[in-house]
Amino acid sequence: MKIAIINGPNLNLLGKREPEVYGSLTFEQYLDTLKAQFPEVEFVYHQSNVEGEVVNFLHQAGFDHDGILLNAGAYTHTSVAIRDAIAGIKTPVVEIHISNIYAREEFRHTSLTAAKAVGVICGLGMKGYALGVRFFLEK
Repeated sequence: MKIAIINGPNLNLLGKREPEVYGSLTFEQYLDTLKAQFPEVEFVYHQSNVEGEVVNFLHQAGFDHDGILLNAGAYTHTSVAIRDAIAGIKTPVVEIHISNIYAREEFRHTSLTAAKAVGVICGLGMKGYALGVRFFLEK
């Protein structure tokens, strides 16, 4: 099984940025945990602070991967381009949010991308990624 994890803006700062919200692990540290937890999965990881690169990553993974875990960060609430990229690919996408976007600022309560995803996991910390992997494994 091949799963792409695509993280958007500011997720390169995990472990440093607002640890009370996002925790103290970097994503690379957590990715090692995921790889150990799911040795049968081939993970492909991309992170970018640039919207067009997130779209490109979706296009790259969107036709030959078994699943995509997408944490588009702030682009979740603003990017029609990412929404359209999800709609245009065949690989199913699970939208991930480390924090509970509904317990945060009101502008974060709207996801432009969720309607094109097969599901959304939010507010469960980094464990949301593992839950997304389980979804694809048990599908």
